[in-house]
Amino acid sequence: MKPLLSELRPAIMSTLVLAAVTCGAYPLLVTGIGQTAFKKQAAGSLITDKDGKVIGSALLGQNFAADHYFHPRPSAAGAGYDAASSGGSNLGPTSQKLNDAIKERVAAYRTKNGLAADATVPADAVTASGSGLDPHISVKNADLQTARVAKARNLSVEKVKELIVTHTEKSFFGPDSVNVLKLNLALAAP
Repeated sequence: MKPLLSELRPAIMSTLVLAAVTCGAYPLLVTGIGQTAFKKQAAGSLITDKDGKVIGSALLGQNFAADHYFHPRPSAAGAGYDAASSGGSNLGPTSQKLNDAIKERVAAYRTKNGLAADATVPADAVTASGSGLDPHISVKNADLQTARVAKARNLSVEKVKELIVTHTEKSFFGPDSVNVLKLNLALAAP
């Protein structure tokens, strides 16, 4: 019995020390650093209006369907853009259901944006991201939506293109992108 207790005591103590470090000290340290050095990001990168009301997050996509807004990527999260149900569709490239959905989205995108029946449509315009909540679209996707948005807002195409350029986020690793919420807010600004 004594050898068992001599083995059990260090195991229990190690478990307690590791639990205190990994469940207490480390999360407190990371939270403290986040709240101090990255306050806005740690709070969710929230975007507020001039009255301080939260409009959304720069990190989460929202559904914009009206013609006078730029449209985001499709979403597979819950009923669409549901942060509580974040996730992809789990449909693979050989899925007929996915292929049919993409064909429908391509046709709808071309019609909505006044494009030719054989116009190339960016992949991000017709496929959901892995999370279903991606707030960005490609610059090409934004460019193809420009004429529709300009017409609906009674703005010049050049003015809308200027806003796209202003709100294009440069990427070190991948292609440049445009945050849809930020761009739509800039369009709505007087």
